[in-house]
Amino acid sequence: MSFSLFSISRAFQRSVAGACVALAGAAALSFSAPAMAEVKVGVSDWPGWVAWYVAEQKGFFRKHGADVKLVWFANYTDSISALSSGQLDANSQTWSDTLGPLAKGLPLKTILVNDNSAGNDALMVGPKITSFAQLKGKKVALEQFSISHFVLATALAKNNMKLSDVRIVNLSAGDAAAAFISGKVDAAVLWNPWVNQIEKSGKGRAMFTSKDMPGLVPDLLVAQEKSIKTKRKDLVGMIKAWFDTEKFIREQPAEAAKIMAKVVSMSPEEYAVFMPGTKFFDAAANTAAFDPKQPQSLAATAPTIAAFLGEHKLIEGKPDATKGLDGSLLQEALK
Repeated sequence: MSFSLFSISRAFQRSVAGACVALAGAAALSFSAPAMAEVKVGVSDWPGWVAWYVAEQKGFFRKHGADVKLVWFANYTDSISALSSGQLDANSQTWSDTLGPLAKGLPLKTILVNDNSAGNDALMVGPKITSFAQLKGKKVALEQFSISHFVLATALAKNNMKLSDVRIVNLSAGDAAAAFISGKVDAAVLWNPWVNQIEKSGKGRAMFTSKDMPGLVPDLLVAQEKSIKTKRKDLVGMIKAWFDTEKFIREQPAEAAKIMAKVVSMSPEEYAVFMPGTKFFDAAANTAAFDPKQPQSLAATAPTIAAFLGEHKLIEGKPDATKGLDGSLLQEALK
């Protein structure tokens, strides 16, 4: 059972499953202490994380005195295990995948928000469906317990409906897209590039997207507590480098997409599809994300995410989100 956030065969293996599977596997992994000379950071295939290669190639790490080694993980779940077992100083992972380890009491701290999904995930419906009420009793294809499942649950709740009001058909994202296009199901919850492909085909439109659930699909930089103590200067420099990276992506999107596309063996044109649906976080957005008084902050959204994970038995126990946040490095980077 996997809570795979944006897990796509060639791009984005992001699995909250990691929370259960990776934690179980972490104990079996041989412990390998990170080299003291550098910060080892796990990176997987998602725009907000692939963007770290922009920081590397444009010299932003060097500019801010951050000795960083990016470690690529083709399988995102493995990166969660590597952080949990101490083989990484920090990792690129979702808030959902961080709540599981926190519930287990692991000493991890979120120190930066890279982005929020802001449209890359969508509930796609055919032209005959014009309201949520018309979804009642209809077949909806999605990957069960994935972020797509979470998106559907949120969309229905916002429209006074429950998951039991629809008939969920458990299919991989690619198969769900095919089933929708062929008319075998009435709706599907997918992510790009399938959302874009369906829209171009004229077979369907997005009735609800991750843009309609701000703050609920955040992508983060999560560090080991011990690494924060021993390599704080490098991690603060890494945060500073991120703000240069966000600015570069905003001001020179074509060149940024070219760098990022090469990392995942795609063309810049293909990769450009993912960029509009990714809200890259600048300094102001990060400050708000770490402010518990803000309605879309990490602390404020954690209970909603944890409730979904707990309902489907994807985590054990109740995580204390506040213990998994350390905004002091962000504040230091902003001085």
